[in-house]
Amino acid sequence: MLMIRRIPQTFRNIRRAHDVVNVLMRYGFEDIVQELGLDGLVLRGRRTLRLVRRDKTLHREPRAVRLRKAMEELGPTFIKLGQILATRPDLIPQEWADEFANLQDNVAPVAGETIIAVIHEELGSRVEALFDHINPEPLAAASIAQVHRARLKDGTEVVLKVLRPGIHKILEADMEILELFAQFVEKYFRDLGFSPVETVDQFQRELRRETDYTLEGRSTDRMRADFENDPHINFPKIYWEASTSSVLCIEFVDGRLLSRRKPGEFTDEERETIVRNGTRAVFRQCLEFGFFHADPHPGNIIALRDEEGRIGPICFIDCGMTAHIDPRTAQNLADIVQGTIQGELDRVIDVVIAMTDADPIIASDRVFRAEVWEFISHFQNIDLQSLQMGTLLSEFFEKLQRNKLRCPADIVFLIKAITTIEGVGEQLCPEFDIIAEARPSIEKLVKQRYGIRALRSRLQNGMLAYAEMAETVPREVDWLLTSIRRQKLAINLEHRGLHDVTRSVEHASRNVSRALVTTALLVTSSVLVLANSAAPTQSVILSVGAICGFVGAGALAFWSVTMGKIR
Repeated sequence: MLMIRRIPQTFRNIRRAHDVVNVLMRYGFEDIVQELGLDGLVLRGRRTLRLVRRDKTLHREPRAVRLRKAMEELGPTFIKLGQILATRPDLIPQEWADEFANLQDNVAPVAGETIIAVIHEELGSRVEALFDHINPEPLAAASIAQVHRARLKDGTEVVLKVLRPGIHKILEADMEILELFAQFVEKYFRDLGFSPVETVDQFQRELRRETDYTLEGRSTDRMRADFENDPHINFPKIYWEASTSSVLCIEFVDGRLLSRRKPGEFTDEERETIVRNGTRAVFRQCLEFGFFHADPHPGNIIALRDEEGRIGPICFIDCGMTAHIDPRTAQNLADIVQGTIQGELDRVIDVVIAMTDADPIIASDRVFRAEVWEFISHFQNIDLQSLQMGTLLSEFFEKLQRNKLRCPADIVFLIKAITTIEGVGEQLCPEFDIIAEARPSIEKLVKQRYGIRALRSRLQNGMLAYAEMAETVPREVDWLLTSIRRQKLAINLEHRGLHDVTRSVEHASRNVSRALVTTALLVTSSVLVLANSAAPTQSVILSVGAICGFVGAGALAFWSVTMGKIR
C-alpha cells in the first residue's frame, strides 16, 4: 500500500526518474532495471531501453566502479548516498565500500552573487550589521554546499558554509525515487541481509542532519567543549548570530589541511605530534565522551602551529557526520575487550546477542560458537598494553557480518572512526606507537566496567532493585489472586513455528476431502452404470448421470494433482 501511495508523488518527478533509469542503463545496469521492472516505471521506459546503449569502455570496468561513476553523474543525493554507504560495510561488500570512498564531490560552483543572495535571504538585515566583507569567490564547492571566506565587523576572519539554492527540492525529488527503488528491491531481493527500505530511511535522516547546519553547529560546539582544556586539540568556533539552518558561520582556521600536505613539509617530530594528538582525540571521543567525529580523515584535520611556530596542535573540521555511544553500548565494548582477552567464550556470545538482538538460541549453535572462539583465539592472553582496538573491532564486525547479524550503526561508525585515525597514523608516521597512545582510553573503559567503584555501584543498584521488587511483589500477588477469584485471568500461549505445520495439516485435509469426493463420484457413477445395465430398458438419465459423475471425478482428480504440484 505504501508503494501505491508513493507512486503519484514519484510521477510528479517523472523527468528525474527518467534520467535516473537512463543513467543506470547507460552504465550497464539494464539487467537490474529490467528485472525490477523499472523500465516500465517511467514514460516511454521500454522504448528508451532499446535506444540507450552502454558504453563499451564502461562495460569492461567492475560493477562497483560503474556504479560509483553513475552516482557521480546523478548528482548530490546519490553522491551523498555513496559517501554514507562507504562508511557502512555492514550493508554493502567491503570492495564496494572502498570504491564508494572515491566518490568525487567536485562540481561547478554557483555564482558568488547567487550565494550572497542566499545569505541575505537567510540573515536579512543582519548581513550589513555583521559582515565587513563576503568574498564572492568560493573557497570550496560541493554538490550540496559552497564555502566562502568572510570577515566580521570586528575583523574576525570566518568562513560561511551555505546550502546551494534549490537543493532541498532536488534532494526531495531524489529521495522519492530512492524510496520507490528500495521498495522494488526489497520486494524482489529478500536475502540481502538488510532492509533496503530501512536503509533509505536511515539515509534520509542522515541527509536531513547534514543539510541542517544548526545540528552541525551544535555538534561542533559540544566537541569543542569536550577539549576546552586541551591546547593541542581544537574545534572551530561557531558564530550563531550569523548562522541559520542553511548558513553556518565558522571560525576560519589558519593551518595546513593534512590531505594537502606536501612531501617533507613536516619534520619527524611534528608528524609524530600530529598523530599523537589525533589518536588521543578520537579514542577519548569514542571511549570516554561517547560522542565522536565519525569521519576523521585527512581532509577533515588541519595541522596548526603552536606559540613557538611548530606544527603539532590539530583542529577537526566538518563535524556534520557524528555518532553517539550510549552507556550500555560502552559496557558492551568493555565486555568484548575483557571477555576476549580472558578467553571467556560465553561472555562474548552474550555481548553479541545483546548488541545485535539475535535469537538467543544461536548461543548453542556449534558453528557460531566455533566462529566466535576463532575470533577470541586471535587476541586471547594479550594484555591491554598490546591490544589493537581497531583490529579487534574490525574482526569482530567481520564475524557478525559473516553470520548475517546486524551490527548497530553506532558501532559501525565507531569502528570507522578508529580505523580511519589509525590509517592517518600509518600514512603520516608509520613508526608511531598508536597502541600506547590509545591505552589510557581503553583501560579507562574497562575500569569503568570492572573496577572496584563500578562493581560497588552495580552491587548497590542490584540491591536497590531487589528491595523495590520485594516491595511490589505482595501487591502483584494480591492482584493475581484477585483476578483468579474473579475469573478474569487469561493466559495466552503462542507456539512459534506451528504455522508451517498447520498449513501442511490443512493442505492434507483438503487433499483427503477431495479424494473422498472423487471416490464418491466414481462409486456413484459405477452404481448408475450397473443399475442401467440391469434394467429392462436403458435409461438416458442414468447414462448421462454416470457420464457426468465420471467426468467430474476425473476433473477433480486432475485439479488436485495440478494444484498439489504448484503448492
